[in-house]
Amino acid sequence: MEHLEGKVSILAAVEARLRRIDVVLVSTSVRAEKLEELIAACVRVGVPVKRVPADELDRMTHGKTHGGAVAVCSPRLPTPFADLLSAIDASSEPPLLLLLEGVDDDRNLGFTLRTADAIGAHGVLVKKHVWEFDGGDVSRASSGAFERIPLVQVENAAEVLSQLSRRGVRAWGCIAGAKRSVYDVDLRGPVLLAVGGEKRGLSGAMRDRCDGFLRIPMREGASSLSLSHAAAILLAEARRQRLTRAVADASG
Repeated sequence: MEHLEGKVSILAAVEARLRRIDVVLVSTSVRAEKLEELIAACVRVGVPVKRVPADELDRMTHGKTHGGAVAVCSPRLPTPFADLLSAIDASSEPPLLLLLEGVDDDRNLGFTLRTADAIGAHGVLVKKHVWEFDGGDVSRASSGAFERIPLVQVENAAEVLSQLSRRGVRAWGCIAGAKRSVYDVDLRGPVLLAVGGEKRGLSGAMRDRCDGFLRIPMREGASSLSLSHAAAILLAEARRQRLTRAVADASG
């Protein structure tokens, strides 16, 4: 079982229903109206709520940043790849997917998921070895996005990309030495953006599976971007292009 901290993360988990939540513990020292929305959501779906002293929550968590609420729940499991494919097939929008390699920090992963959720990515794929993180830390850093965004654990990247390719998804790898800038690549159609961690970047195996490569233009001598920042720039550009096309189609 995991301890999920904070109103935002717990509310997202309650609404997403991807975890089994045994009980939500609420501090007796927190005003009821502050957690009214969370308590109402728990009542609505039948999750027990129990009031406990604040120091009990402090002992269960990393500190006093829980905001007066802690959920005792099962870990969030990966989204089956078949479910992601079904969602892609049912969507009227061209899929926008993100694949991550080399994530070695829970908060970095959380920040990336928060951006992907905000931008409207249809799903995030992570390599098998990446699925070794503290779900509570990831959820908190993601502001609850971890609880709802489709998150697929990839065991066989070749097979996954092959199935996506059959659906017209083009895989773009982000690497420093790419000739084409992200601003010169058409990201309006079905795309998967592959981003590697700061230490090793994209693996050779992943590069072999990419349809093309792009880079984020930076000033000469600048240090590399973190995975979360690089992913944010790529996703934002894809979103910008798609919105621009939507506006043009509407005006035309």
